[in-house]
Amino acid sequence: MIKASSKNPPQAKIAPQTFETHGVRRTDNYAWLRSKRWQEVMQNPKLLEADIRSYLEAENAYQESVMKPTKQLQEMLYSEMRGRIEEDDKSVPLPDGPYLYNKKFVTGGQYPHFTRCLRSGDDEFTILDGDQEAKGKSYFSFGGAKHSPSHNLFYWSIDDTGSEYYSIAIRDAKTLLDHKYRIERTNGDFIFSADETYGFYVQLDKNHRPSKVFRHKIGTDPENDVLVFEEKDAGFFVGIDKTLSGTTILIEIVSHHCSEIWTIPADQPLSDPKIVAERENEVKYSVSEHCDTFYILTNYKNAEDFSIFTAPKKAPNKKNWTVLVAHKPGCLIQSSFVVKNYLLRKQIEDGLSSIIILDLIKNSEQIIKFEEDVYSIDTNEGFEFDTTVIRFSYSSMKTPRQVFDYNLATGKRFLKKEQKIPSGHNAKNYITRRTFAQADDGELIPVSLLYRKDIMLDGTAPCLLYGYGSYGITIPTSFNSNALSLVDRGFVYAIAHVRGGREKGYRWYKEGRREHKTNTFKDFIAVADHLAAENYTSYSQLIAQGGSAGGMLMGAIANMAPTKFAGIIAQVPFVDVLNTILDETLPLTPPEWLEWGNPIKDKKAYDLISAYSPYDNVKPNKYPAIFALGGLADPRVTYWEPAKWVAKLRKIKTDNNILILKTNMEAGHAGASGRFNYLKEIALIQAFALMTVAS
Repeated sequence: MIKASSKNPPQAKIAPQTFETHGVRRTDNYAWLRSKRWQEVMQNPKLLEADIRSYLEAENAYQESVMKPTKQLQEMLYSEMRGRIEEDDKSVPLPDGPYLYNKKFVTGGQYPHFTRCLRSGDDEFTILDGDQEAKGKSYFSFGGAKHSPSHNLFYWSIDDTGSEYYSIAIRDAKTLLDHKYRIERTNGDFIFSADETYGFYVQLDKNHRPSKVFRHKIGTDPENDVLVFEEKDAGFFVGIDKTLSGTTILIEIVSHHCSEIWTIPADQPLSDPKIVAERENEVKYSVSEHCDTFYILTNYKNAEDFSIFTAPKKAPNKKNWTVLVAHKPGCLIQSSFVVKNYLLRKQIEDGLSSIIILDLIKNSEQIIKFEEDVYSIDTNEGFEFDTTVIRFSYSSMKTPRQVFDYNLATGKRFLKKEQKIPSGHNAKNYITRRTFAQADDGELIPVSLLYRKDIMLDGTAPCLLYGYGSYGITIPTSFNSNALSLVDRGFVYAIAHVRGGREKGYRWYKEGRREHKTNTFKDFIAVADHLAAENYTSYSQLIAQGGSAGGMLMGAIANMAPTKFAGIIAQVPFVDVLNTILDETLPLTPPEWLEWGNPIKDKKAYDLISAYSPYDNVKPNKYPAIFALGGLADPRVTYWEPAKWVAKLRKIKTDNNILILKTNMEAGHAGASGRFNYLKEIALIQAFALMTVAS
């Protein structure tokens, strides 16, 4: 186990603040690390109070001193990872009417360039140069970029602080000049009306909640924009979209367990929104359309793993819903969309995904099948509705991404692109497999593995075990070229598909939320035990990694099973769970009550969260080596969560193992921006993992 540097780490000052909920008093010694002006700091990090900045910078300096001996290793890892990237990479062009649209990178460039050419491939030009737009900015991230129906306009949005407040610009696709006005404080999406006179967007409030939809008359001052929809319930977020046919604008109101959709005809942008079906507790739905019919993917009528209904567009309320694709328990329909005459759905069963195509005219189905035991697939709706060709991508943990076009009429697939690894890659040198760990209650937890075929599985190999387990998110078993730097150094790379995700259907999700949340933590520990018992690794060689809600998982297992991990990597970790879920002014808190419970109103929820919240359960134990990372502008997991956690750990833990905190002072939840800058952060993380198991 790696020990702490001789240099003394920073010690955060103790300034006790006492809080009381449900008659329970608790003292927080590090609450001062939360900025009193956090809303402003997210948009302008320079406004951070001097004492907080001083502490975070001291932690950053300490992190750099501890990791300094790995500087050469970091550079080597960075060089390897960059060497696997095709620097002048470009996507497969997507057709729309007379044009092909593409996104590409240039050699040495960090950000995408958006291009267009004729369908013949002639006359290509760049509509938007990401590298040019990013010049002079310490952080730069695209929110969205898309052409208008006539192809004459192009909207694009950026965040230049990491706060996820996006600024929208409208560009003339011929002159390449932006319109005078920009729309500020949005979620980054913009939907054009059919005639392009108007556009719709979602504005974020001061607490970063997307709650209002505005109609913007293109070319005019956004100060005159018209509010067309407002969601008053802070537990719901608002988004906008448009059906693939382009005829209907969608206003989507969602929480983790409930949704509601309103529509505006794209050719009648001044119309009032009309509801599809009223929200109902624990019922979610999404909408596609074909002619006069809505196709509705939903868990309505206890269809836990979702079914697909049809409804007439003129009267789409639930009483008019008719089953088209019936519910099949254990077979989760993850997504669906409609092109002319075909309905496509992506589903997962026994942890493996497939694509099912329903011919709406012939009422017959075809299945796109795959051969590997562990793989990942994604569908791409593209831009065109009137088509018989759809696109999907395929990869596995050892197979680089392949992009296919699939002819719906003939059932033939065509390989359009295969991800190139310039430094070389031979999939035959690696093994991917799925194994199962048994939880305390008998459930079998899927575990996806990647390792070199020449390593000895005798318990001596180091292992990086990744986990998430929240919000029903399924962790893909796709190709990750960065992981090869560890795997080629003898690591087993493992993904624990714990409860809280949806790898085994919606039930798998429900059994890892609210009153069942501790199943997520216990499952991850059971996977660690399984990997050690089966000689894939040993506890002394095992590194755990997770981010955001997966970072909460890291904090929980650090408290529950500290001796079973050599090191823990917690990226933007949601570790101050109790304080965050008790604070309804924070951006994500009201929607989170359905995921974790509402400890403000429910004493049982308070007691449950209090019992596992990583920050609140730090004990005078020996902990593994820990590396925590945060982002100053992060609106999802605020920077003070990892900062408080590290401060408390450093004061209370009884070991001398490494504990470091890196706060990105110019970024947010996603970490460093730019495809190469981000690799430096990954190289730092991997260097920590290698250093930990080497000592």
